[in-house]
Amino acid sequence: MTDAAPPADAATTPVQGEPAGPGFRILAQYVRDLSFENPKAPDSLRIEGKPAIDLGVEMNAQGRKDGLFEVELRLTVKASTDAMTVFNVELLYGGLFALSGVAEQDIEPLLLIECPRYLFPFAREIIAGATSDGGFYPPFMLDPIDFAGIYMARQQQIARGPAEPAQV
Repeated sequence: MTDAAPPADAATTPVQGEPAGPGFRILAQYVRDLSFENPKAPDSLRIEGKPAIDLGVEMNAQGRKDGLFEVELRLTVKASTDAMTVFNVELLYGGLFALSGVAEQDIEPLLLIECPRYLFPFAREIIAGATSDGGFYPPFMLDPIDFAGIYMARQQQIARGPAEPAQV
């Protein structure tokens, strides 16, 4: 065991005999914004049955002047019954990524599929913790999200173009 840090490029240096390939490194993860509301507590903690869940997922990525990329994953979860809002969680979770060996046409899919896929388990844990701390047992656990499917749907929507204006 050593206290020496590995060289800065160790994560991207290929092992001898292996070709260098595209990849990314996560340099930081952070909560940019977190909101948890339990507006009808303590009554909301004693509801019968399962509440209806409304889930929202958004991904955003942008380049920075230093050559790194910021990726944000916005998750919103609203649980409600006919009588009340049970809880409402909004989380904006981000990561700072360095890309290496990625072809220009592959940057966007990498940033909007693979990077959110990496961030998701940490965001999921934050939401579970917030609902648990809010008094809900068991805590709310998000099901895995198909980021590739979301990306493909977005690309198809863009390809279809804007909606045609109504003819009067």
